[in-house]
Amino acid sequence: MPREIRLNAFDMNCVGHQSPGLWAHPRDRSWQYKDLEYWTDLARILERGKFDGLFIADVLGIYDVYNGNGEAAIRQAAQVPVNDPLQLIPPMALVTEHLGFGLTASLSFEHPYPFARRLSTLDHLTKGRAGWNIVTSYLESGARNIGQQAQTEHDARYDYAEEYLEVCYKLWEGSWEDGAVLRDRERRIFSDPSKIHEIRHQGRHFQVPGIHLCEPSPQRTPVLYQAGASSRGKQFAAEQAECVFVAAPSKVLLKKTVADIRRRAAEAGRDPSKLLIFNLQTVILGETDAQAKAKFEEYKSWVSYEGAMALISGWTGIDFSRFRPDEPLQHVHTNAIQSAVEAFSTADPNKVWTPHELADWVGIGGFGPLFVGGPQTVADLLQEWVEETDVDGFNLAYALTHETFIDAVELLVPELQKRGAYKTDYVPGTLREKLFGAGPRLPESHPGSAWRDLGAQRQVVAAAEPVRLRPAAQRP
Repeated sequence: MPREIRLNAFDMNCVGHQSPGLWAHPRDRSWQYKDLEYWTDLARILERGKFDGLFIADVLGIYDVYNGNGEAAIRQAAQVPVNDPLQLIPPMALVTEHLGFGLTASLSFEHPYPFARRLSTLDHLTKGRAGWNIVTSYLESGARNIGQQAQTEHDARYDYAEEYLEVCYKLWEGSWEDGAVLRDRERRIFSDPSKIHEIRHQGRHFQVPGIHLCEPSPQRTPVLYQAGASSRGKQFAAEQAECVFVAAPSKVLLKKTVADIRRRAAEAGRDPSKLLIFNLQTVILGETDAQAKAKFEEYKSWVSYEGAMALISGWTGIDFSRFRPDEPLQHVHTNAIQSAVEAFSTADPNKVWTPHELADWVGIGGFGPLFVGGPQTVADLLQEWVEETDVDGFNLAYALTHETFIDAVELLVPELQKRGAYKTDYVPGTLREKLFGAGPRLPESHPGSAWRDLGAQRQVVAAAEPVRLRPAAQRP
């Protein structure tokens, strides 16, 4: 029996997202990103296609590495202007019943106490369809604009993230017991104070003494996504995430990445098969292969080289304006350049990569692979990648929005369903129940579940503490 393929849509509250220049195409709607109708229309399209969710990216800062400033990004709308993603979700939830929402929110820029309330509110309003993509942020411009002299060192950001999550878990999982909310109109008691506990967190980065301000939401902890690509990021994902987002440009690299994450999850005491891993993917579809290729050639003519360079420079931290567009990058000796070229070389070992070639690759859909063809061709490729790499599904980036997503819903999804490789209906319940087929709460194997029953844990600790007698002179 074919393995079920899972699909998310990948978008951002900005112009163009990962296809720089295509916002100017007459059929593209991304310039309407600031209009509510753009998002409610998209939500309806995705739910019609039985997508698991909409994964919403975000950055708090601009891409200012290229040429040492942000002018190229601003000129080409390379993820700037960019609006806050959270406000998009409640109206989309209102016009859908099943679609999940993965919110990207950086823990580097907001204290966990108000943030935990924000996510609980979102989980309530969506009736349990909220997810959180945990990011630590990578843009120096974002760090500077909140008063930091520079971005915190990479691995230290993950140490900070672990304590941040501990505070959130205590608030979401442990502060309010099951049954704390009574809603007893006769006795006029809404909540039972004896079942609501201060978390009394005292850590290196945070001191949070009080209770969570929200009553428990349908999932308590939203579904946890993570997109770390480094060794430390993959370790964090293996320990904390339920869904992992990767962006491998080739099957070879994707298979290696998926195996590494699952191995780390097993070593952390988790069931590696319960981790859902999604690879970044762009599909350009037509009713036939020839129609799809013609559409691809049309799209390519709208790609902005300058916009692509602004994105690549921001993603890698390398100012690609230092290199000629046709300069072979295998002759450029920097660790970051070499690692980027090696990653892309797994997609085409014989290709000589230049900045222009990199821009062509990422100009439509970003770093992930690009499939062009009719429904049968693209379905064959997706199934091949799933079977050969053990990936669970794909985050679909767009070339044009909403055209790319409409094509996926109307052409690709029916073909996958015909093959038994895609669901024909949603599972009832919360996002966690839809994704994993179990309950709405974090599983017992997840580290966040350890913070449940804070009241009982405190009673055990108190009972174990020695009795401290006052000195004899102070006794009556």
